[in-house]
Amino acid sequence: MKKRFFERTNAETSLLGFGCMRFPVHEDGTINEELTFKMLDKAYEQGVNYYDTAYTYHEGNSEIVLGKWLQTKPRESLYVVTKSPMWNIKKPEDFDAILDEQLQKLQVDYIDFYLMHCLDQEKWEMIQNFKLLERAEAARKAGKIKRLGFSFHDEYPVFKEILNAHEWDFCQIQFNYMDTDVQAGLKGYELAKSKGIPMVIMEPVKGGQLANVPDEIKEVFQSMHPTWSDASWALRFVASFENIYCVLSGMSDMAQVEDNLNTFHEFEPLSKSEMEVIAQAKQLFDARVQVPCTGCRYCMPCPFGVDIPKNFRILNNACIYNRMERGKKQYASLEGKSELCQKCGACMVQCPQHIQIPDMLEKVTEQLSK
Repeated sequence: MKKRFFERTNAETSLLGFGCMRFPVHEDGTINEELTFKMLDKAYEQGVNYYDTAYTYHEGNSEIVLGKWLQTKPRESLYVVTKSPMWNIKKPEDFDAILDEQLQKLQVDYIDFYLMHCLDQEKWEMIQNFKLLERAEAARKAGKIKRLGFSFHDEYPVFKEILNAHEWDFCQIQFNYMDTDVQAGLKGYELAKSKGIPMVIMEPVKGGQLANVPDEIKEVFQSMHPTWSDASWALRFVASFENIYCVLSGMSDMAQVEDNLNTFHEFEPLSKSEMEVIAQAKQLFDARVQVPCTGCRYCMPCPFGVDIPKNFRILNNACIYNRMERGKKQYASLEGKSELCQKCGACMVQCPQHIQIPDMLEKVTEQLSK
């Protein structure tokens, strides 16, 4: 298993991190502990030493199950990673109470990597108002956490503000070959690299959407490396960036564990020709876009309540990633469906892309409402 060492973290972590958000479950939704332990054991035996969970994963049970498994391994042989749930903190004292609860659930005396979970502008303002960074540093001095970072879900300017506001040990962003300009994106990666702050990556396979690509894209991948899985291509792309110390994968079955272990066993960064294959695959994905909407929201608000950008995003993702049934489910639960459109044309005046919005909304209705 390939490992990377960064002086800032003073930790040699496996390049593959075991994400504990998608443990296998029984029919009733409870975690299948027997299979989970086998998967964790397999990863551990092959050199994975980074185990990432969170307070809310599996309705609060991920930390408990991981804590049981941790008792079977030498504590100093691995890194325990979890996150403080910002949305559960209603007063400053909640931060400390939740951290103590997490230590009990994980059955450990300290957490190696601790994150402020899912930061955006609103949560960042709460952190400042409640002085939670001071509380986190006090927890570090008390030996409860070793390294402090944050995970992020907002736009680049917010990422820049947060990253520059504190001496973070590390940070975690969403990043994959389809999302280099989404949220923090490649600009966020370059900023963190310039500041010497190493990164861990979530969603390298885009929630599984890059694990089973359309046939024409699969053919491009297999023409160069017939034995590499679609997921392996996505993981290798992310791991080829040098300032990344760990790539997280939420594994749900043993086949996924074994495939990921094969990817990182003798990992080498992608070559120029392999990166060109990734670029070709992205072009083919982009060609499947149905509506060239950038999500700027200049068309909003709609006088009839249609959430225009969200309708287009659902249709595009369904077509790009061959997830039409998923798209229909998302559409069914959407407030502001395309079928509310009255074709008044007010939105078209504002659209910088000059999209024929009423016609495209009709297309959404035709493809997703049936």
